[in-house]
Amino acid sequence: MVKRATYDHSVEEQEWRNRQDAHAARVEPWVRPRLERKFVGEKHPVDDFLFDYYPYSIGKLQAWHPGFGVILEGNAEEFLLNKDYIHTDVGVTLNPEGIVKRKPRVDLAITILHNTTTKPPLFHCLGMHEWAMVYNIKPNEVRHESYALRLSPKEIADLVDEVGLRCTHFDAFRFFTQDSIPLNVITPTRASQPENEQPGCVHATMDLYKYAMWANPYLPSEFVADCFSLARTARTLDMQASPYDLRELGYEPILMETHEGRTEYIKRQQELHLRGTQLRLKLLSQLRDLSTSVM
Repeated sequence: MVKRATYDHSVEEQEWRNRQDAHAARVEPWVRPRLERKFVGEKHPVDDFLFDYYPYSIGKLQAWHPGFGVILEGNAEEFLLNKDYIHTDVGVTLNPEGIVKRKPRVDLAITILHNTTTKPPLFHCLGMHEWAMVYNIKPNEVRHESYALRLSPKEIADLVDEVGLRCTHFDAFRFFTQDSIPLNVITPTRASQPENEQPGCVHATMDLYKYAMWANPYLPSEFVADCFSLARTARTLDMQASPYDLRELGYEPILMETHEGRTEYIKRQQELHLRGTQLRLKLLSQLRDLSTSVM
């Protein structure tokens, strides 16, 4: 049941078309290479991840939406092709009823995001989750089989044993090899995710895009693109610190087997955390506004 349906403001057609064009131009460098790779059957272990791991189509990222509470003036009939839009006497807008369907997921995202903001960041995992995913693994089971590992299987296992595993993020932990699972200091589960998530985690920052998409199309697309952009930065750090050799793709490895490499990783993880904190608070605020707009 809708508790209230307020409309913040109206946007003239020229303004929303300009925003629509600007959004298309911003995401084009992200989506065009992906489409070109799909056409020829190629894969990219960094740039394809956000499209493969998160189940959101390129079209959803490309489509521009003004966000809930905005009236689109002028010829906005194209938006009515989306079932979440309605036509009113003053223009086209998002239907408040669509928030009702999304409320359970939105409220779960609010819980996870709120809990995350109340915790201190941890920077001692040293990106070992990607190493745990190839710990004592058979060569034919490696996920990115097109790219060589920088270290031998024994060297990888020795490093994991030396550094230890302190992963707090379930969606990274669930890809650990069977041999590496018992080495982690905790056993994250989907049910315990709201309690385990912490703001220093690279994957927790990456997931801001997922939670923004849970509310799609009720958040402004410019903000969703901000989340996607930061997720790309997080994934780049993720794979630079991995045991894979991606230099042919232009990614210099962070040598986690060295003191200098670990120091660099922590520095960049801290920088990512600061950016993620700002975006997380904005996302939390917007999701709370959506949730409180319905009963």
